[in-house]
Amino acid sequence: MKTARGMAIILGLLAAGEALSALLELPVPGSVLGMALMACLLALGLIRLSWVEDAASFLTENLAFFFVPAGVGLMVHFELLSREWPLILGLTAATTCLVVAVVGLFHRALAGGRKGTPGGSGSG
Repeated sequence: MKTARGMAIILGLLAAGEALSALLELPVPGSVLGMALMACLLALGLIRLSWVEDAASFLTENLAFFFVPAGVGLMVHFELLSREWPLILGLTAATTCLVVAVVGLFHRALAGGRKGTPGGSGSG
């Protein structure tokens, strides 16, 4: 019963997030909005962690099952992937490097000149 209530809360917040995203035409996925709603409701005490903990544990313990559709999709497009793998690999490496560089620049900018921060001007 406890897991069913938690699952209902999680799925209800997912649906609310999807609805918000669609109604407000936000560029944010509904699942992200649903997680943000859950975090807010947990922080405000409107939802207790004990209400959703069992369902969340069940979902994370069985997370591998959620990757099956993605794996099937890869197999369906195996011919395309085998033909384009050098481009895919190169773009993956390039965008990973770009993300690391941008995060580093943001960290440096946000750290500013605070003493003792790796991006700051302090001696450490």
